[in-house]
Amino acid sequence: MNVRIISALGVAAAAVLVAGGMSTSEPRAADARASQVPPATKGVTIELLSTIDLGPEIECMQGRQLRTRRVIIDPGGVFGPVHDLRGRPGTVYILEGTITDHRNGVATDYGPGPGWPEDKDTIHWLESRGTTRAAEISVDIVSNPQ
Repeated sequence: MNVRIISALGVAAAAVLVAGGMSTSEPRAADARASQVPPATKGVTIELLSTIDLGPEIECMQGRQLRTRRVIIDPGGVFGPVHDLRGRPGTVYILEGTITDHRNGVATDYGPGPGWPEDKDTIHWLESRGTTRAAEISVDIVSNPQ
C-alpha cells in the first residue's frame, strides 16, 4: 500500500457572515439567510493528512487516490464558493464546533459528530456561524495530481 503523509497545508478560504448557530450531533435545518449567495472565501485552513494511490489497490482505479483532510473554519468563516462534488465522492465528520451546510436554498447545521455525504448531486458551500472554530475530517476520492 502506497501511503503518503503530508504535513500541514494552510489554505485560505471562507468569509464573514452573522455569527450564531447551534451545536448538535443531529443535523438540523437552520434559517436560510444568505444560503443562495455565499460571501467571499475567508478563514479556512486545510491540512492534508494522507493519501493512498488506489490504482495498485483496486482494479480500475488507476489515476485516483483516497484523500483525508482536516478542515478548520474560523468563527464567521466561509468555505466557498458554491462547488459541486461530481467525480469526487466523500464523507465528512465534524470534530468540533458547528458547520452550516448550504444547499438547495436550505441551511443545515451539523456537529459535532456525523456530517454529510458528498456525492455527485452535492452542490453547496459551508460556514461557521458559531463563536468557536469548527473542525471536520473530510475523506474523499480524487484524481491523482499529475
